[in-house]
Amino acid sequence: MNKILALRLLDAADDAAIIIDAGSRIRYANDAMYALSGYAPDSLTDRQLEALLPDAVREQHGAQIGAYLAGEKKSTVLGHKRHFAMRHRDGSMLPIVLKAMDLGKLDDENYMGAFFIDQRHERAMEQQNAARWKQLQRSALSDSLTRLPNRRAFEIDAARAAAQARRAGSPMTIGIADIDFFKKVNDQHGHAAGDAVLQAIAAVLQSQARASDVVARVGGEEFGLLFPHTDMAMARQVAERIRLAVAATCVDFEQTPITATISIGLAPLPADGDWKAGFELADTALYQAKKNGRNRVEEA
Repeated sequence: MNKILALRLLDAADDAAIIIDAGSRIRYANDAMYALSGYAPDSLTDRQLEALLPDAVREQHGAQIGAYLAGEKKSTVLGHKRHFAMRHRDGSMLPIVLKAMDLGKLDDENYMGAFFIDQRHERAMEQQNAARWKQLQRSALSDSLTRLPNRRAFEIDAARAAAQARRAGSPMTIGIADIDFFKKVNDQHGHAAGDAVLQAIAAVLQSQARASDVVARVGGEEFGLLFPHTDMAMARQVAERIRLAVAATCVDFEQTPITATISIGLAPLPADGDWKAGFELADTALYQAKKNGRNRVEEA
């Protein structure tokens, strides 16, 4: 009676379960196993277990069982939970936690059993959490208005690029761009117009910079620029292209055309790789550009 009740309990279990013989033939599968594997009820009986196994292990499985039963090899699977994959009837691989065990002998025949615990929900949750974490990271390092990297992201990129430049002995130029008379835009047209101008100029900066360059919003109307593997002469060419493109941009805000210009300061990365010192030099050059009339590029 106890065996009958135990089998009924196993049939009703939420986790998939199977029993195989020494030849890897499935001798029993509960209802949860059929639901998990996609096979019709009773259709797994006498099938080889290898039909449910990944390609990487299915060919060696029978030999491993034989070696274990012959006492030639200890099992690293039996008695332990391990993350695994099971082949569904449609050929797809399902993530599971496998717990296999030696059931001993019955009528002089060896049997083994295993539980297959479905991990699809857990994997989906892990993927969702990972995606949320990546989104949080992107949000933490992104300026919400312009979608450019923010100051924190700029600092991370600057430190990384400066370290690489110093190791490689390659040049690097640091720049700061600032919108000229931006306060007048806000005062004359309102802050919504100022936001539209910021977005438009940010888009121009990003489109005119090279793929290897870094453009970030580091302040209200201030943008940080990094030009890796670039000397001052080449950086000035790129900066001039950016400046001219901004000057040619017209923002149509509520049927009112708004134009703006930018001033840019450039400085080389110091020999010791101190990007912050280079940033301060670029800021000094930016101040000089403002002093000399704005809408221009100055070098430190």
